[in-house]
Amino acid sequence: MDPSVQKHFTVVDYVIFALLLVASMAIGLYYALSGGRQRTTQEFLLADRSMSCLPISLSLIASFQSAVAIVGVPAEVFVHGTQYWFIGCAYILGLLIPAHVFIPVLYRLRLSSAYQYLELRFSKTVRICGTLTFIFQMVRVNVDFMDYVFGTQTVLHVTVLFLSVTGFELWGTVLATGLVCTLYTTIGGLKAVIWTDVFQTVVMFAGQLAVIVVGVQQTGGVSEVWNKVWEGNRISGLNLNPDPTERHTFWTLGVGGVFLMLSLYGVNQAQVQRYLSARTEKEAVRSCYMVFPSLQLALALGCVMGLVMFARYCGEDHSGKLGNSSGDAMVIYFVMDMLQGLPGLPGLFIACLFSGALSTISSAFNSLATVTMEDLIKPHCPPMTEARATMVSKALALSYGLLCLAMAFLSHLMADSVLQVALKILGMVGGPILGVFCLGMFFPWSNSIGAVAGLAAGLVVAFWVGIGSIVTRTSSVSSLSSKCQNVLMSHNTTSVPVRSITNVTIRCESLSITNTLFYCRHFIIFLFFSATSGLKRFYSLSYMWYSGFSCITVIVIGLIISFLTGPMKEEDVAPGTVFPLLGKLLWFVPERVRKRLCCVTPLGHTVRNTTKGNPFYKSQK
Repeated sequence: MDPSVQKHFTVVDYVIFALLLVASMAIGLYYALSGGRQRTTQEFLLADRSMSCLPISLSLIASFQSAVAIVGVPAEVFVHGTQYWFIGCAYILGLLIPAHVFIPVLYRLRLSSAYQYLELRFSKTVRICGTLTFIFQMVRVNVDFMDYVFGTQTVLHVTVLFLSVTGFELWGTVLATGLVCTLYTTIGGLKAVIWTDVFQTVVMFAGQLAVIVVGVQQTGGVSEVWNKVWEGNRISGLNLNPDPTERHTFWTLGVGGVFLMLSLYGVNQAQVQRYLSARTEKEAVRSCYMVFPSLQLALALGCVMGLVMFARYCGEDHSGKLGNSSGDAMVIYFVMDMLQGLPGLPGLFIACLFSGALSTISSAFNSLATVTMEDLIKPHCPPMTEARATMVSKALALSYGLLCLAMAFLSHLMADSVLQVALKILGMVGGPILGVFCLGMFFPWSNSIGAVAGLAAGLVVAFWVGIGSIVTRTSSVSSLSSKCQNVLMSHNTTSVPVRSITNVTIRCESLSITNTLFYCRHFIIFLFFSATSGLKRFYSLSYMWYSGFSCITVIVIGLIISFLTGPMKEEDVAPGTVFPLLGKLLWFVPERVRKRLCCVTPLGHTVRNTTKGNPFYKSQK
């Protein structure tokens, strides 16, 4: 089928897509009119702490899986092969650590916002800094160095790619999607967000599975797909290259990915809010365990879809007809090409894509309303009645929805893939936030000055590397060859041009002033270009290391400043805010020494929550 021919939906496709929006809206209306009718902040922001593990687990995967992964992972595999699949190894520690470290600490403190922990452990200043950093991460405006925004704009950016192929009207579709999402989030609260996530997750899996089944059938069967991807060198082996500048290796994905997962599933407000909505701590921990198979399934579906797409088009060159479209746009074209002539299936996939968008957007709106209310308004405003506080929370959710909807029209294309851009920005901002939480939970001596200094240093370093990688970009990934025997060259490695000046010699004997100035000038130029090459090497750091690099920077700087300004004393550490990590790691050290090193109050003890409006809470075992 000619790619230049525009593909449009049938009536059945439009009906299926409309049903997605209607069902999502109906769930919001149901929870707005049932139960407590969202009359308290406890119900609106935390679902009355009454959720079970199954809906929470599906909501956890939907919150960040979204349209980015639905389109980004197949595009990644189509261009680079299956090396990205090894990020599944990071899911193990990336979910075990939150389940056994972050959830017990945060749940037993009975918080509403993850950043309340930072005030309990450090000070109000650290809490505000953490909150503002999170808000910046979720609703970041376009800046001149990066015409792209993560969060709502990222998923709607993917949607724009779809619209360009299907013939949908951009303004009408974005407006309809954004308004539906804003309304069901505003009127239905967290319960509506979680249950729509459950519905949308099922739709996402069904849409991907439909594309894979039809794609395999039209390509010639499983054996034909395997032969083509094997001959095309799309099945990647285990790359153990320790070079941190190589884009994807086992270490960047399996180790660097752990830090990325921790920043998402350990301390991100959107996920923590779901843990806190669980009936008990055990339910919260179980939900974290149940995310693992769902994430692995989502990753497998994305990678297999990319392989099927390569097998279908490995003998064809669409670059001339699709112009400069990215691999992400190629995924959308593949879907329409495979499902064209099968009424209902294209509509199912666009419902799948929009489900990912809606789940991510609604999570952002709800979590932003929560942190703004709990961390910025309540502590600094006169006490409000429950009805007024709930009304303000709903107004905040509505305001963030309209703000992000307006920002969606300003998003632009970027040279990187959708997947890489999303993970890059998550690492740049999520890594420093993870570092502050780790500093507080694992290092009892750290103080508030060290936490603020560490967070600032982590953000500076993260954006330094991130901006530098964009400014010094020399080339983008080239398009695939039209031959099936396409050998992956160096697309996986960021090339670093090295400039040097040779044959520069400084002679000390019998040099005139003119010659001396000449040689010194060239020597300075040599040093400058050597330093520049070193910086370019530094900027070539794989985006998968951004989160880990910035997290470690926060911890190191935070500890140094804490010791220089006077480490926190044992009696000043709020009970229940420190996890005895060192005590568990140093099991071979005498107990007296471990106690002195850790200065930890066991997590099972009564915890005092000193944040405004919260008295004493007893931890749940």
